[in-house]
Amino acid sequence: MYLRNPTKMKKYLLTLFSLGIIIIGCSKKDSGTPNPGGGTTLDCSTVTNKAFSANVNPIIQSTCAIVSCHAAGSANGPGALTTYTQIFAARTQIRSSVAAGTMPKSGVLSTAQKNSILCWVDSGSPNN
Repeated sequence: MYLRNPTKMKKYLLTLFSLGIIIIGCSKKDSGTPNPGGGTTLDCSTVTNKAFSANVNPIIQSTCAIVSCHAAGSANGPGALTTYTQIFAARTQIRSSVAAGTMPKSGVLSTAQKNSILCWVDSGSPNN
C-alpha cells in the first residue's frame, strides 16, 4: 500500500522519525545541575563543609597538589595548585573536572569532598 505511493511513504517515514525524536527528547530527565552524589541538583545551602582553608584546600593538597600531578612547578592542566591564588585561577577547570569525575587521576573523591569543591566554586570561591 505505502510502497506503491512514494509520497505517502516519505510522509509516513518522516512522521515516524519525528515521533522518535520527540520521544527521545522528552525522555531526558536531567534538568538540573549535575550532582556527583546522585540525583540532578546539588543544593549548596545544605553543604556545610565548603570553606577553603578547612575543607577545600586540604582536599586539593592531598589529592591534586602531589608530585606527579599539580605540585609546585607542574605544567599539567592548569599547572601547580599549591596556593589559594593558583587554585582560584583554576577554579573553573577544577570544578568541571571534579563534577565530571575525571580528576583526581590518582584516586576517587568522596561525595562530601566533591560537594565541598563544587559548592566552594559555586559560592564564588572565597578565601575563607
